[in-house]
Order: sequence, then C-alpha cells, then structure tokens
Amino acid sequence: MIRISPMSPRAVSSSRRVQVRRSGVHGRGVFVTQPIGAGERILEYRGERISNDEAARRHPANPNDPNHTFYFSLESGDVIDGRIQGNSAKWINHSCAPNCEAEEVRGRVYIFALRNLEPGEELFYDYHLSVEERQTARLKREYACCCGATECRGTLLYPKKRR
Repeated sequence: MIRISPMSPRAVSSSRRVQVRRSGVHGRGVFVTQPIGAGERILEYRGERISNDEAARRHPANPNDPNHTFYFSLESGDVIDGRIQGNSAKWINHSCAPNCEAEEVRGRVYIFALRNLEPGEELFYDYHLSVEERQTARLKREYACCCGATECRGTLLYPKKRR
C-alpha cells in the first residue's frame, strides 16, 4: 500500500472531513463527509496519556459495560485514554473487514484510509484487541463483534499467535 508521510501537506487532516453520529453497528460512529483517498491520514487518536497501571486502576469506566473503553495501547506500554481530552477518533468502531487502520508514528496514533472512502461511509479499523488470559468461548462472547462483515471473527479479540 502507498503510505503518505505524516509530515506531508496532503496528510494533514481536517476534522470536518468526518463527523460523529449514531452508528448502525454500535453506539456512535465516525462517518466520512468528504472524499478521502487511500493512504490518507484521516485524524489522530487523541486523549490523555497514562501508564498501563493507571489504565488498570481506572478500569472499568462504566461498571455496567466493563469491556467498553476508549483506551489505545502504545508501543511504549503507555495508554491513550480517549475518554479524557479525546476527540472523535474514540468513536471509530471495530470491523473484521476495516476500511482504515491505526498506526503509531513517533508515539502518536493516526488513522489512515486503507482504500478510497466516500461521504456517508462509516470508518472502521480492526481493534486487534488482546487480553492476557486464555481466549475461551465465554471470553470471546464477552467481546462479541457485531460488524456484520462476511469474514467476521465473531469477537473483537485478535487471534493469538500459535507457538
């Protein structure tokens, strides 16, 4: 795939290219309002940067929905908490057949289009959600996916690598 440099003028995004509204997949979603080309940076995932320990201390934000968070793990081990000082990127829903992807660039997380996107399309990326414990059928149900993609895994959990 062609990747536009994050410093390229064309890579600069405008939040007016997307808007948050009710999603048919889950809660709120982020929708395209202007055409976006494949490889373009759409927006940055923003929020308060906290340690993994602090993220664990804050969890769950909503005891009635303990598996729903706005956390984004960084390569450093820190976490972006999109619930605090976050932006519309926190509302991007998961799909097993995503049309965009999240990429960490120098400690910042950007959302890039995987293909050309047209106004009205909802943005989706694969959360690649991982957990420490064994991925049992019960755990997979707790993290059920409702993306509706033909190739849906049925869970937000990303398959563990076999040893």
